Order: sequence, then C-alpha cells, then structure tokens
Amino acid sequence: MLSKFFPGAFIKSIYDIDPASLKAAGIKGIILDLDNTIIARNASTVDEDLKHWVGRLKQEGIKACILSNNWKLRVSSIASQLNIPLVARAAKPYRGAFKRAMSVLGTSKGETVVIGDQIFTDILGGNLAGLKTILVVPMSNSEAIHTKLLRHFERWILKRWNERATIE
Repeated sequence: MLSKFFPGAFIKSIYDIDPASLKAAGIKGIILDLDNTIIARNASTVDEDLKHWVGRLKQEGIKACILSNNWKLRVSSIASQLNIPLVARAAKPYRGAFKRAMSVLGTSKGETVVIGDQIFTDILGGNLAGLKTILVVPMSNSEAIHTKLLRHFERWILKRWNERATIE
C-alpha cells in the first residue's frame, strides 16, 4: 500500500523536465498542480520562464491542464495567463479529479503524467488513477497549515521511496 504514495520520479523543478523527452516517451498530456508546483503559493502572476516552458510543451504537441484544489478564481487567473485549461476545486486525491483533467486533455492513462509538489494529493491521486507521477520540490515555504503538517509524513515516505530505489 505504501507504494501508492511513491512518485515515479522526484526532481527539483518542472524546468528539469524536457518536453521532447516526454513526447518521446509517448506523453500527450500533463496534469499540473498549481501552488508550489508551477507558481509559488503566494504569487499571482506567471513569469516568463513558465510561459516559455508551457510554450515548449505546446510545440511538442503536449497538452497541459491545471488541476487544483484551490478556488476557481485563483486557478483561472493563472490558467488564462498560460492559455491552458483548468479543473478547480478538484478534490484531489480522489481519482475522479484526475479523470476530469484527462477528459479536458483528451488523453488516456498511458499518455498522461501528473506533476505536483505534494505526495498526499498529487502523487497519491495520480497513482490511484493509474497515471505516471512526478514529484517536484515545492517552490516556496509558503503553505497552508495542513500542508505543513503533512510535509513531516512526506519526508518519511520519501525516505522509504529512496531506500527502495537504492535496493532495486
């Protein structure tokens, strides 16, 4: 059961993900978490680096969708700056949220990847939905109180994930 909390990969930032490599791996859609994955939790504008990265996805023919538990007003503001669709108030980690995002993208399980900064929402939900998952380091320390509490459990899980990766 612990394996449902393990990411497929753990990287520093979305900018370490090469869109051409995703395309070569058969990925056609990316489900992106919002806060602390593509933009700092307390930020309201998208920077040029993110616009460029999303542009590279589009050049490779990869669709992106923001999937967030956040309020629609915040999510739609960021999504509109990137010109990508969104699913707000998603109720992650329930797999229905991820199915809605795949429906928006028009992709199937085998061609969709979830990228997020939280194990208990993004990674667990993506794994339960049968998707590939990538965990990124949170962009900022600004987090909701419940997220700060869950970070302690995440560190324990990541230690187990790392031990398993070392053994294999």
